[in-house]
Amino acid sequence: MIAGPLSAAEKYGHRSYETAPDSALFPAGKYRATGRLVRLRPPAAEAFQAMASAARAAGLSLIPISGFRSLDYQRGLFKRAVRRYGSERKAARWVAPPGHSEHHTGWTLDLGDGDRPATDIETSFEKTPVHLWLTKNAAAHGFELSFPRGNPQGVSYEPWHWRYVGTEEARRAFHP
Repeated sequence: MIAGPLSAAEKYGHRSYETAPDSALFPAGKYRATGRLVRLRPPAAEAFQAMASAARAAGLSLIPISGFRSLDYQRGLFKRAVRRYGSERKAARWVAPPGHSEHHTGWTLDLGDGDRPATDIETSFEKTPVHLWLTKNAAAHGFELSFPRGNPQGVSYEPWHWRYVGTEEARRAFHP
């Protein structure tokens, strides 16, 4: 975790983020396991679709799992995590508190390997061909891994969680 006191804009290592307006979101794809529509801001959606196409050309199935999340949706995820891990602080290592999730921005998505659904939102995703491909190619499409091992925020390693930084507006959301 971050040493010392947190700023008012941080909670358990997670920065505060503004929620993208619904009118600013665009379909990027569907999560096959649930049929849930994954929405992002248009530049991120277009970049993801181009990246998924490039992965397909390499024989891989790069799938979107989760994109934009409303405050209410995040609130439910966080409450379940608190029950599972026993405290807000422990839950926040795995799930951002509402108002503090990169998913609120519309620039971030969770990715998976369509041929290995058992690795969805699991650290084992790092061993898939899709993750290996992402580590070599995501930057060319404007994406970076949000929470690598040993990240300064103290958030647990999430090899599936990628943020779009391919425009100035997107970069400012994460690198002010």
